[in-house]
Amino acid sequence: MKILRAIPDVTRLTSRIIRILGCNPSPMTLQGTNTYLLGTGRKRILIDAGEKNVPEYLNNLADVVHSEQVDIEHIVVTHWHNDHLGGVEDIYGTIANQPKVWKHRRSADGDAKIQLNEDITIEWLSDGQEIEVEGATVKIHHTPGHTSDHVALTLLEENILFSGDCILGEGTCVFEDLCAYMDSLNKILDLKPDAIYPGHGNIIEDPAVTIKYNIDHRNERENQILDTLKVHSDKQLNEMDLVTLIYKTVPEYLKNAAAYNVNHHLIKLTKENKIKCCTIDGEYKWQYIAPPSSSL
Repeated sequence: MKILRAIPDVTRLTSRIIRILGCNPSPMTLQGTNTYLLGTGRKRILIDAGEKNVPEYLNNLADVVHSEQVDIEHIVVTHWHNDHLGGVEDIYGTIANQPKVWKHRRSADGDAKIQLNEDITIEWLSDGQEIEVEGATVKIHHTPGHTSDHVALTLLEENILFSGDCILGEGTCVFEDLCAYMDSLNKILDLKPDAIYPGHGNIIEDPAVTIKYNIDHRNERENQILDTLKVHSDKQLNEMDLVTLIYKTVPEYLKNAAAYNVNHHLIKLTKENKIKCCTIDGEYKWQYIAPPSSSL
């Protein structure tokens, strides 16, 4: 695992933001999941809830709540993944009495798999909605791509964007839908935040540069995939074939994630009729399509 710049368990970032690290480091969560407690009054907003059953995180969060003498009024979950939603049950009714739990809908039945205690009701977020406590107003931005329910939040008082997993403090994210993800990156770019506080990794002080890097990286990767298929136009290649040819320095433990992203590029390129998909022995493979020659 790459050596990352350390993040303290608890950090006061501004007069109205305290970051509590999820204490769940891994190759996919980096130093751990960042959760953020917002506000200046008695009632606060918690952005994301960490993973389920992480006592160290829960103790740190409880210590902050006790020392600040505050209550968690709202828990806003950026998306359904366990390292952001999983800790809700541990927090609800213990560290926080009965906070409102907010999340955007995934799809008609996509949220049916979420299993929370029956006394916890999820309130559904909408794009543009604002949630306010003393000293902190957050505006919701639906930013699908990483997941269909993903949201980012702007702290209006400081023009800080909480990006969830749409933009990471180190590296780039995986996504479910590449087209939606690219649209979300451009949406965030248009918001012009002064800083980005990500769901994983350190604070991003140069938002425009980082957002553009993520956009350019995806465009560059798409061109690499298309060029590689063109060079090997006599063959049908699967995702891992392309990972081997393109991601030459990626460590073994990240290759499945790379293949997952490559697959979404392949789906996009297939929809654009730049490549074709075929099934060989039950396995999907892709091949370059030469554009039709133009004649005068």
